[in-house]
Amino acid sequence: MSTTNILDTIQQLLSPLMEGDIFLVDIKIKPTNNFKIYLDADSGLGIERCIKINRALYKKMEEMALYPDGDFSLEVSSPGVDEPLKMHRQYQKNVGRNVEVVTLEGNKHEGKLIGVEENEIIIEYTEGKGKKAIVKQLTIPFTEIKQTTVQIKF
Repeated sequence: MSTTNILDTIQQLLSPLMEGDIFLVDIKIKPTNNFKIYLDADSGLGIERCIKINRALYKKMEEMALYPDGDFSLEVSSPGVDEPLKMHRQYQKNVGRNVEVVTLEGNKHEGKLIGVEENEIIIEYTEGKGKKAIVKQLTIPFTEIKQTTVQIKF
């Protein structure tokens, strides 16, 4: 079975397991038949939900005998905070959080994600300090975004 067929099969098996607000972000397959499936959810994806989906998917893959010798491994998780946002839905979920956006030209913009439209995002940032501080907004089209990561402040 080709990699494309396996990916399609995995997505078909996975689809009924993604209940409620869970959505697929990415599937990666390593040459050792190690499947890494990244899911997310609008309300957050806890470890319990990942474990439940992992067990159910693993069972379905075994029943289909995709790998008759059981020669595969499966990891189901949410993308780590250091993983860039990939989907429109992930942007919506992170409104209100600080992000760093790198444009295709290599420019970096940091600010609070305050809006997500169909074709663009809006971030708010402060220029200057103290009494001279000015809050500004910047609209960035998705077509100009190379990468967006959520910034965790401690």
